[in-house]
Amino acid sequence: MTTPAARSRTRQFLLQALYQAQLTETEIGGIADSFMVEHNMKRADLVYFREILRGIQLELDALIELISPRLDRDYAEIDPVEKAILLLGTHELKSRIDIPYKVVINEAVELAKSFGATESYKYVNSVLDALASELRQIETSR
Repeated sequence: MTTPAARSRTRQFLLQALYQAQLTETEIGGIADSFMVEHNMKRADLVYFREILRGIQLELDALIELISPRLDRDYAEIDPVEKAILLLGTHELKSRIDIPYKVVINEAVELAKSFGATESYKYVNSVLDALASELRQIETSR
């Protein structure tokens, strides 16, 4: 069983891998193996890491379509760190209903606080909160 700490650590690696894919213009799915070789991922959930990267790659256009209407600017203008966090959070909200939406948002906010610009966590929170209301209607209405 995966611990919450291992899952959080895995999300940090996912953020880094997604960021690296953007900067090197590498296909997201093609970065997993090299990333895992280059980083000490002993305390990470490697199955989850691969699963999420594969899911984001397969759903990239659909995820961007979900994110874009909730932005105050064009998706292309969003900071690469924020893009990575929003892709990760949106994918988890959409495809990982086993993870409570509050956990998804909290993890994304913590990533933004640690790796993003000064106020990016507020932006990430507002976008993912809006998405949660749509993607997790039953859960958010409780």
